[in-house]
Amino acid sequence: MAIQILSSEVAAKIAAGEVVERPANVVKELLENSLDAGADEIRVEVREGGRRLLRVIDNGCGIPAEELPLAFARHATSKLRSVDDLNHIVTFGFRGEALYSIAAVSQVTLTSRPADQPFAASVRVEGGALQSTKRAAAPVGTTVSVENLFFNVPARQKFLRAAATEAGHIAAIVQRYALAHPEKRFSFINDGRLVFQSTGSGDLFDVLLLIYGRENAVQMVSLTGSPLRSGAGLEDLARDVDFRADAPLSTPETFDRSAVRVSGYVSLPSLTRANRSAIDLFVNRRYVEDRSLTHAVVQAYHTLLPVGRFPMAAIFVEIDPGQVDVNVHPQKTQVRFVDERRVFAAVQKAVRRAVVSAAPIPELGVDEEGRLQPTDETPSIWPDGWASRRAAMLAAGEQAPLDLAPPPPRSTGVLPSYLSPQERGQPARPASLSGSSAPALRSELPKLPPLRVVGQIGATYIVAEGPEGLFLIDQHAAHERILYEQYMMQRAGEHGEVAKQHLLEPLTLHVGARLTGLVAAHLETLQRIGFEIEPFGGDAFLVRAAPAVLAGEDPMRVLEEIVAALGERRNLVDETVEATLVKMVCKRAAVKAGQLLSDLEMQELVRQLERCQSPRTCPHGRPTMIQLSASELEKAFGRI
Repeated sequence: MAIQILSSEVAAKIAAGEVVERPANVVKELLENSLDAGADEIRVEVREGGRRLLRVIDNGCGIPAEELPLAFARHATSKLRSVDDLNHIVTFGFRGEALYSIAAVSQVTLTSRPADQPFAASVRVEGGALQSTKRAAAPVGTTVSVENLFFNVPARQKFLRAAATEAGHIAAIVQRYALAHPEKRFSFINDGRLVFQSTGSGDLFDVLLLIYGRENAVQMVSLTGSPLRSGAGLEDLARDVDFRADAPLSTPETFDRSAVRVSGYVSLPSLTRANRSAIDLFVNRRYVEDRSLTHAVVQAYHTLLPVGRFPMAAIFVEIDPGQVDVNVHPQKTQVRFVDERRVFAAVQKAVRRAVVSAAPIPELGVDEEGRLQPTDETPSIWPDGWASRRAAMLAAGEQAPLDLAPPPPRSTGVLPSYLSPQERGQPARPASLSGSSAPALRSELPKLPPLRVVGQIGATYIVAEGPEGLFLIDQHAAHERILYEQYMMQRAGEHGEVAKQHLLEPLTLHVGARLTGLVAAHLETLQRIGFEIEPFGGDAFLVRAAPAVLAGEDPMRVLEEIVAALGERRNLVDETVEATLVKMVCKRAAVKAGQLLSDLEMQELVRQLERCQSPRTCPHGRPTMIQLSASELEKAFGRI
């Protein structure tokens, strides 16, 4: 077949397919045009999910009458002048393909009026062909009506979902831009019914209430340390991140090139979703889809959420436009960072600091029939000042400095006794992480309220009394958390080694031919978590030592579970292999449900839990304790 140049009609439809896949893409492009035009009130109307009609109305600066036909030309834009402008893009649009692509697959009517023009002008384009231009009566601003989307591309229509589904995608787009611009008023009308309308007050809390509902919004915390409340909008964040709702996007002349500013709100561990769809990311107030930043948010909840649960978040990253490339994909939802690791670390640390410092202990209430149930709002039990100190200590990352001593050999009891340097009569030694000394005595760490052990229920739960009421502690989950943090601190200590127990006689582990190479590739990781294991020919490995915490346990059974997990790649997607294996060891070594503990053992477990960095959840994200307040007890007994 001879080489030939495609016709302009075919080329237009191909280009449109890259920009416009569904009605929501049209809304996104038109919303961004309205925002670039300086509009502070934007109205979106759709019928039949946007397939029949999609209209966007704004009060922006408008387009002069003589430029209306040019607006539909390919690569026509008012936002770029030279190739150098691509290095610091500060507008949402810049490619000059949106209106051209939309008009190629629909019937578009654009009516616009600048403030200095006494009348409006209207132009109609069908299938990419200009039909008419005339005067019109309209207020200052622009109205774009898109009718019969994909009328000339039947194949694309077949891939559209039901009208309700497409309308849902459009609503999500409008809500995301309302989050990014709380100072602007967005309205969404679906089939004549007002579905969403933001206040335009500049208060981010107002938008969160509308999108998530009050019950969910009050369970979200600020990344800048301020509690989420009515009146705490982006202006309040300006004190810490210089990010104001009424401020324009930073320019290269005003932005600190070394700064990565992170703000926004994330949910407490008590508020989760089954997937990552509730994590909204914005870079310079542009909505983006970035797997790396999403992973940073999820990783910040490490050991705080159950497997398969994900947080809700609205996170804003502001960075020098010259340090981010938005010209990656025609839909402009993907970006590349010059220093991706720096941005990843900034997001992860900001989220981790906020969540760990604000996450409360789950509290139980009593309903009218005397049954236990979670309360709607769980107050924080941390004394004043402890949350801020905790946040400051966690600023360096997930693991704050702790002064936990390496575990000695197991005693005859169920729980080993971990004594502080002061308790052993030795001077305190500052903990060291990554070679930097940071004094961190236990007395400086935020702890649980003082707890007095009362007893044990069902050989599974420890009953304790505190100033805030009654606490039920899951002994297995609590001991898992204790062992996990001791493991991590030993790994981060001066020698970077965990305590090992050498075996009297080496054990032989057979893993099968399929897993031999995989186990061999992870030998170094197994060494770091306390196993001494070496190849022994074929599919066999020789085990010479096991972690000391497994004293009394069968190390071969633990190794078999580890090998199985490596083979299935189970739970190894959102965290490091080493952290996953450590959790498996701790789960096996922790006291079990159904195991009777003496009073001294229960007191020792609670004392060790108080010294943990994150005592409220086990490494797998399950709660270690629940609380029944004194007032709820009085209510249950009819005293109030």
